[in-house]
Amino acid sequence: MYNLEQPIYFYVLFAIPMIVLLFFGVLFWKRRTQKKFANTATLEKLSPNQSLFKSFLKVLVVCLAVACMSFALVNPKIGTKLETVKREGVDVVFALDVSKSMLAEDIAPNRLEKSKQLVTQIINKLAGDRVGIIGYAGSAFPQVPITTDFSSARLFLSGMNTDMVSSQGTAMNEAIQLAETYYNDVEQKNRVLFIVSDGEDHEGDYASIAAQANEKGIKIYTIGVGTEKGDRIPIKQRGRVESYKRDQNNEVVITRLNEESLREIAKAADGAYINGTNTNEVVEAVQNILGGMDKKEFDAKQFSDFKDQFQWFLGGALFLLLLDILLLERKTKWVKKLNLFNEKPASNE
Repeated sequence: MYNLEQPIYFYVLFAIPMIVLLFFGVLFWKRRTQKKFANTATLEKLSPNQSLFKSFLKVLVVCLAVACMSFALVNPKIGTKLETVKREGVDVVFALDVSKSMLAEDIAPNRLEKSKQLVTQIINKLAGDRVGIIGYAGSAFPQVPITTDFSSARLFLSGMNTDMVSSQGTAMNEAIQLAETYYNDVEQKNRVLFIVSDGEDHEGDYASIAAQANEKGIKIYTIGVGTEKGDRIPIKQRGRVESYKRDQNNEVVITRLNEESLREIAKAADGAYINGTNTNEVVEAVQNILGGMDKKEFDAKQFSDFKDQFQWFLGGALFLLLLDILLLERKTKWVKKLNLFNEKPASNE
C-alpha cells in the first residue's frame, strides 16, 4: 500500500518536454550557425572529437534527474505493516437518486450536487461504520459495495451523474431490493438505508417494499432534496443552459420536492424523514440516529507505519546531476568504437 503526500508536484514533470524541445532548438541553431561559419571538415579540425551521442546522453540524464526530483517532492510513502484493527459500527448504505429531475437548481448548485455534498459530509463524520452507495433512476445499480474505505466511497460518489442510467424514472423499489444484498454480515443487527431523493415519479408500491425490507432488519431514512415550489430542469451544453425539459404537450416541466412520498417510505420501514436543505442539520440528525444504535465489532485490515521514500529519489537526482557534470561532450574511445551516428573519420588533409 502506498500514499502520495504531495501529488501536485507531478506537474514538475512538464519541465521534461520543455528541456527536450530546448535541446533540439539549441542543437538546430548551433548547426545552422556553424555552417555559416565554416564547412564540416574545417569545423572538425577546429573542434575535434565533438560527440553528438554525449549531448543526447546529457539531456537524458538531466530529464531523469528532473523526474527523480518530482517524485522526491511528491514524497511517496509505503505502508510497511498490515494490521487488523477492531472497529465498531453500523452498516450504512446510501441510495442516491440520479434521475434528470435532480438537475433542478431550486437548491444550489443543483439537487444532485447538493445530495452528493450531504452524503460526503455524512461519510466524513462516520467513525467505525461501513458504507455502501447505490445509484438509481429508471433502474438501480451498485456504485460502491459495503466497505470501510471511505476515500474510495467519496471518490466514486463524486463521479455520479444523471447520465449513468439511460432509462429515466425513479425505481426506488429496485434500489431498496439492491440494498438488501449489500448487508453481507448476518450478525449485523443494525442495518440502515438512507435514500436521498426529491421524491418525484416513484414507481410501484414502494411502501410495501420498504416494509418488507424492514422485516429483514433494515431501517430506511429518507432525505428530501429540493423545494416544494420547485424549478425547471435545465438542459445544458458545455455548461450553458440551452433549454428546459418539456413534457408531451411541449410545456416546460416543473419538478417539485414530494415530501409526502418520502415520509411514507420512511414510516413503512421504521425510519424517519429528514429535510436536506441545511447540511449541518442533516449531518447532526444522521449522527444522532447512528449514535443511538448498538455497534457491532468487526475486523478491518489496514496498512500502518507509512514511511517516507523521498530520500531515494532525491539521492538519485543528486547522482544524475553529478553524472551530468562529469560527462564531457567530447568523444571517448568507447564512443568512437560505437560510432552510433555513422560519423566519418576526420580527414588528414
